[in-house]
Amino acid sequence: MDELDILKREWQTREQEFPKFTSKDIYPMLLKKSSSMVKWIFYISIAEMVLWTTLYFFVPESSKKFQEGMGLNEIFLALNIINYAVVFVFIYLFYKNHRKIQVTNSVKKLMKNILNTRKTVRYFVYYNIGMAAILMFATNLYYYFNKEKLHQLLESDELFAAVPAETFISLNIIGGIIIIGFLILFYWIIYGLLLRRLKRNYKELKKIEV
Repeated sequence: MDELDILKREWQTREQEFPKFTSKDIYPMLLKKSSSMVKWIFYISIAEMVLWTTLYFFVPESSKKFQEGMGLNEIFLALNIINYAVVFVFIYLFYKNHRKIQVTNSVKKLMKNILNTRKTVRYFVYYNIGMAAILMFATNLYYYFNKEKLHQLLESDELFAAVPAETFISLNIIGGIIIIGFLILFYWIIYGLLLRRLKRNYKELKKIEV
């Protein structure tokens, strides 16, 4: 008996030792895994909203007075209300996607729900990053066209008294870009990981359907 025959026999023996899973066995496992991932997306989105809300209470009083002096309080309040409304809609959609996946009873429906969830998460990420970028751009544009008011407020502040308005705007833009960079990294690590796992499940389901 040559080496090839020996290898074949060993492989056949190993195949018998390990259980063979059918599509009926794999589907419940993929359903459970997918449901768990979507549940985590739902929980993380809530935790994220709670985090940003909590951080607001740690904003220094001087920053709030600065916004008031620039006449931005009402604008920021309106934007916050709109933002919370949009985020609540996304959280509701994540919850809805989770419930749909839990009661799914076919491969095709599960695949469709996974695609819908991935799409919702992408829109959520695009919205948050886009909103942060627009807010940064619009705020600094407002500062630029109201440089005199900005200069007066900076002069009245001991910390920024020697800082020219143009320098303050430049530093604000750099700080905003860094924050957006961290936001992108956070979404790429957290949501990206869950989306990649959902994609893997989708591919496995596609094999079952075929």
